[in-house]
Amino acid sequence: MTSEAPVRKIPAPLVNPEAQPFFTAAVESRLFYKQCSACGQPHHPPRSICPHCHSDATEWRESAGKGQVYSASLLRRGVPVPYCVAYVTLDEGVTMMSDLVGFGDVTPPVGTRVRVQFVAAEGGAMIPMFGPMEKT
Repeated sequence: MTSEAPVRKIPAPLVNPEAQPFFTAAVESRLFYKQCSACGQPHHPPRSICPHCHSDATEWRESAGKGQVYSASLLRRGVPVPYCVAYVTLDEGVTMMSDLVGFGDVTPPVGTRVRVQFVAAEGGAMIPMFGPMEKT
């Protein structure tokens, strides 16, 4: 008799019109974020009004998908499959909340370098998550 580890199901995201380009890009394995052309500040989650200066001069930018863990926590209680959630600061300067994958049941230390990976959710959507940076 074999016992397989349970697999975590990723629910389909609820997508509003402001975030649609973010999820469309994710299906193409591309990571987008918003940046304000008035004040120059990047921001996430995406919105049409800059949260820093309140300008409506925001535009989509593509990220290289590399960054570092700003903060992370492993969730074990109350979930069928443990997973790690984190704030990741991308090299472009924007910080995103995301799941971490590929670290097992270990919470990576602050400063750990990570790279985006796209994980399939229910309904066919792709969700950007972050995993270990490959050694080169």
